Amino acid sequence: MTSPITWQKSSYSGSDAEIQCVELAHVDGRILLRESDAPDTVVTTDRDRLRAFLLGVKAGEFDHLV
Repeated sequence: MTSPITWQKSSYSGSDAEIQCVELAHVDGRILLRESDAPDTVVTTDRDRLRAFLLGVKAGEFDHLV
């Protein structure tokens, strides 16, 4: 039997179940990401790639996309 995945969302998302946000989970050394409003679509990465992406977001590397 497979254990259920425990998804985590940012505390900045609030506690309202209607709020849509990005959720993350750690499973068998992999990082899973999904949008709460599309829970069946899951992106898989690892810690190093997620770290690099987050550093890029913080540095403004993707600001031209929004």
